[in-house]
Amino acid sequence: MRKLIMIPGPTNVPDRVVSAMLAPMINHRGEEFHELYRRIRANCQKVFQTSNEIVVISGSGTAGVDAAVGAIFSEGDSVVVPSFGEFSARLGDSASYTGASVMRPTAELGDAPSLDEVEKELRSTEKVKALCVVFNETSTGVTWRKLKELGELAKRCGALFVVDAISVMGGEDVPVDKLGADICIAGTQKCLAAPPGLVIVSFSPAAKQAVQGKKPRNQYFDMPKYFQFAEHDETPSTPAIPLFFALDEALKMVLEEGIQNRFERHELCAGAFYKAFESLGLKPFARHEYRSNTVIGINYPMGIDDRKFRAMVDERFGVVIAGGFGKLKGSMFRVGNMGEIDEKMITVTVSAIAESLSSLGVSCDLSKALSQVWKSFSSVHP
Repeated sequence: MRKLIMIPGPTNVPDRVVSAMLAPMINHRGEEFHELYRRIRANCQKVFQTSNEIVVISGSGTAGVDAAVGAIFSEGDSVVVPSFGEFSARLGDSASYTGASVMRPTAELGDAPSLDEVEKELRSTEKVKALCVVFNETSTGVTWRKLKELGELAKRCGALFVVDAISVMGGEDVPVDKLGADICIAGTQKCLAAPPGLVIVSFSPAAKQAVQGKKPRNQYFDMPKYFQFAEHDETPSTPAIPLFFALDEALKMVLEEGIQNRFERHELCAGAFYKAFESLGLKPFARHEYRSNTVIGINYPMGIDDRKFRAMVDERFGVVIAGGFGKLKGSMFRVGNMGEIDEKMITVTVSAIAESLSSLGVSCDLSKALSQVWKSFSSVHP
């Protein structure tokens, strides 16, 4: 049975994108790949809303983070990385591996740091190399919608602005140039609805300048070499060509829908999820103003066993959802609202969750929850 994958990535991949991977293999130093890579980078610029340099790296989202921070930081640099969940903590860890001194203004899980706390850290030392921010914290379902203010703050302090948009690019507006993001990182396996295995990184002229002249930490993440090879529409090492075919097709689908339409669809679907879950008596983990449109984090009712519940949702209904991450393991579940998400997927997922909770002794009114879903979509039905 083909299962409905409703975790915060990888997400369901459209048949059209899967089929693209079946194309015959090509020479990664030949004109066919040159055309493919040119088109991918041009379409990534449209999705990122940037004129900045784009590189595509064969690897996970973490590979993109390590490539970015490893390229710009050196031992002794001062870096500010606000911490409010597992992946923002990992971003800080990646920076620390370079030998940089990492300052981490921290917020309680489900919340985000204040701008004042971030500014205090930025001004606590004479020169900060960069402010690195996770826009959408996948572990908590928190989106920190202060990128514009954070970017302005970084510039006032003479710092580069690095944005981890891995679990949100293509699902919420991240206008890289307007935000002044010097580096922005996105994963293919989330809101872009492509398979896992590629990461996209944009570099502003200032970020490229910061990279030049630095000794690379390793050969694979030698970013100046990526820039050099990109001039000839190639990557330094052999790329995952079938995944490039898939990303090419996924980007076409994003642009056919229209990026603003895609953002609006994710917001509409997120609202339907939140209203449905709240009608079941379930409480979102994140504070209201920080609730993510791409990762729906929900606290468990008292007495629910995480593994038993998610196994039931999977085995009985064919819907795969995620549990809590890190310190939140066992206390919440997470639903990915990503990629090709639509009313049918939401209806099936909400039904599976409500029926499973009912089987485990939680009083749930499924009809009420589904009416909230259908009501949310009433404005888009003809």
